[in-house]
Amino acid sequence: VTTEEDSLVVAKSFPVCDDRHSEIIPCLDRNFIYQMRLKLDLSLMEHYERHCPPPERKFNCLIPPPSGYKVPIKWPKSRDEVWQANIPHTHLAKEKSDQNWMVVKGDKINFPGGGTHFHYGADKYIASIANMLNFSNDVLNDEGRLRTVLDVGCGVASFGAYLLSSDIIAMSLAPNDVHQNQIQFALERGIPAYLGVLGTKRLPYPSRSFELAHCSRCRIDWLQRDGILLLELDRVLRPGGYFAYSSPEAYAQDEEDLRIWKEMSALVERMCWIIAAKRNQTVVWQKPLSNDCYLEREPGTQPPLCRSDADPDAVYGVSMEACITPYSKHDHKTKGSGLAPWPARMTSPPPRLADFGYSTHTFEKDTELWKQQVDSYWNLMSSKVKANTVRNIMDMKAHMGSFAAALKDKDVWVMNVVSPDGPNTLKLIYDRGLIGTNHNWCEAFSTYPRTYDLLHAWTVFSDIKSKGCSAEDLLIEMDRILRPTGFVIIRDKESVVESIKKYMKALHWEVVASEKVTAGSELDQESEDGESNVVFIVQKKLWLTSESLRDTE
Repeated sequence: VTTEEDSLVVAKSFPVCDDRHSEIIPCLDRNFIYQMRLKLDLSLMEHYERHCPPPERKFNCLIPPPSGYKVPIKWPKSRDEVWQANIPHTHLAKEKSDQNWMVVKGDKINFPGGGTHFHYGADKYIASIANMLNFSNDVLNDEGRLRTVLDVGCGVASFGAYLLSSDIIAMSLAPNDVHQNQIQFALERGIPAYLGVLGTKRLPYPSRSFELAHCSRCRIDWLQRDGILLLELDRVLRPGGYFAYSSPEAYAQDEEDLRIWKEMSALVERMCWIIAAKRNQTVVWQKPLSNDCYLEREPGTQPPLCRSDADPDAVYGVSMEACITPYSKHDHKTKGSGLAPWPARMTSPPPRLADFGYSTHTFEKDTELWKQQVDSYWNLMSSKVKANTVRNIMDMKAHMGSFAAALKDKDVWVMNVVSPDGPNTLKLIYDRGLIGTNHNWCEAFSTYPRTYDLLHAWTVFSDIKSKGCSAEDLLIEMDRILRPTGFVIIRDKESVVESIKKYMKALHWEVVASEKVTAGSELDQESEDGESNVVFIVQKKLWLTSESLRDTE
């Protein structure tokens, strides 16, 4: 990799990776694990956790699309159909044919909305859970009080897909396991999803992020390691949050199911969960609103409470613990998360602002500033972007989530990314009813290639430069994540943008707009030498591999 000083001329062209890497995820690469002979415990799912290659093993090439790749079908049609050529994996349709997951039709794959547990459709299943909880009109969002959901072992994410119409956003989570490419299908459909696993490390979400966790036949052994995985769900559930569990054990008929059900019931009871509702094969447990029940347990009851000095929001590379995360004194007193119902939640100052010493005024100003910025971005892209051009968006440095909040009236969703190095503002993002994850951009992101339509990089290149990481590596990673015809908005110092410009040809990116930012915007810290900031917008071309690289316009 050339250093930035060496490459003031136009950068060399990047080679195209071998076709067999068309779906590579560098930090979730099984071949790399085999080749490095990493000693991993398969029973703990460690082989599905992140293991990033050392610098000398990084890919220095562009990931090619599969043969016959087409620009993805636009949302909302994509919820129900995608191009087969874009994800040439139909074995899931064969294997799950009786469950209505997906059906191959000509050059498309259709998604009838089924799932392992809800062959008749996710919408009816969702309404039945709302009905069990006595929510008005059988709508699961409970008049805006239930907004963020974690769906573990989510299949092709039809549960999450059908929640969207109720104004609920689900983080659909699955490993890249035997049902390969489930998350790739979800993202191709335009449904929020992330590659992750309940293994040994904490999920990359702060405590108290979700109103509901859901597992439908997710084939997870919840009793292993003293209930550590249920305790991890407990950590990320809000006060009074629910866990909806649909599984044969819930209506135990045979001896083995009965044993599991008894043990699981005893475990959640010791965790102070109560049964909110139970019907047929589904049980919904509810987490307590305060510490009262924890404090009333017999001394020595397992699982124990976590140490009082343990940070429940530290997640990056932190191992899970088999202990209950108690509420802070403040939360114990308020008995609930104190959040406004959605959609007011998005613009109401989150109760956890005080954790960062931010004032309500700072928050409101941030929200307003980003609203103006997003308007100006969309003006700059107006010749290229129609109402349904973009669907899956990533804010690579989301801070308080105001960029995402500014997009509320567009039919898009945003994966908000917060660096583990700075203030962990991801909890503010969840408190606004938005979703996101922790990630360090010196490494590859946990997603398949070609899964996002737009990446927003506000000072991300300056940040990784200050960490001594390579801008070239990040550009190649952004190209991997980006769909052909997708956009990148880079907002950074002029010198940083200038050094990126010389890679445009090598990346097959086209400049859409470049504009100096008027001085004095609070989003753009003046550098010591008074260097101005630039908004630089590019579009990735669709290219295909044949003997040579050819641009197909």
